[in-house]
Amino acid sequence: MSAVWIDDEAAAAADVPDAPNKGLKIERETHKLEKRLCRQVGQAIVDFNLIEAGDRIMVCMSGGKDSYGMLDILLKLKARAPIDFELIAVNLDQKQPGFPDHILPEYLGGLGIPFHIETQDTYSIVKEKVPEGKTMCSLCSRLRRGILYRVARELKCNKLALGHHRDDMLQTFFLNMFFGGKLKGMPPKLVSDNGEFTVIRPLANVAEKDLIRWAEHRQFPIIPCTLCGSQENLQRKQIGNMLREWEKKFPGRIENMFTALHNVVPSHLMDAQQHDFKNLKPTGIADDNGDKAFDEEEFPQTSPALGGLQVVQL
Repeated sequence: MSAVWIDDEAAAAADVPDAPNKGLKIERETHKLEKRLCRQVGQAIVDFNLIEAGDRIMVCMSGGKDSYGMLDILLKLKARAPIDFELIAVNLDQKQPGFPDHILPEYLGGLGIPFHIETQDTYSIVKEKVPEGKTMCSLCSRLRRGILYRVARELKCNKLALGHHRDDMLQTFFLNMFFGGKLKGMPPKLVSDNGEFTVIRPLANVAEKDLIRWAEHRQFPIIPCTLCGSQENLQRKQIGNMLREWEKKFPGRIENMFTALHNVVPSHLMDAQQHDFKNLKPTGIADDNGDKAFDEEEFPQTSPALGGLQVVQL
């Protein structure tokens, strides 16, 4: 089944050395980027069983680079997938002042795919209910989520695809750790809070910098979010700045942290609900995964010693 989504031959071809001509080199780099994006999305689909035969998937479109990129890659994968599934692009027009409501219908109409524009004035509600200077994300998210669930029901979709990428997942992990006291992230697949739909994040393995490059190459008609985009002091933005600073100073750290999300060891944390510490007894059997209580942890020396932690001033 993995061959359905992951084109290993194309991935290998993308690693051929660059051509010396500048124009050809740019073209080659773009080709490599496309193959990498398809491979990473395909891998997420395989690893987490995100898409199955007969799925009717509502692709949530905000007008930002991430949702454009998600739809673009899913369409490429759908064209070569031997299983049958449907994609329906949906945008929620929240009636933000100055919102260019013609852009997405024109773009989606040009693709020739099914789409739906849902118009609901959540902007006025958020502005009325949220005091000046307070963040609007929580209320806006709740309103948007309820509307999208209703639309998915009306369109007879069983899955909702969201455009969160690798960097979003890491930001969410640190937000929960720093401000929520939880080791909790943003999963690639979950059941909606009303128990009715499966929510998937096909871009789970994709770096934001690659989506930025892809959006520039594809010249997506980006629509900025003026409702929340101007809130510069959001905790999520501060976490994003921290991660970007780390990546700049210590290349490879982001990849290591993201890999850690795939390698959780509950027996070496402190959550008694995830691991039965109370009834833990010696078995008399050697276990390579057991704690070497008196040993120093050793880690690969792939980057300078941890530094930069002081960049976070939250």
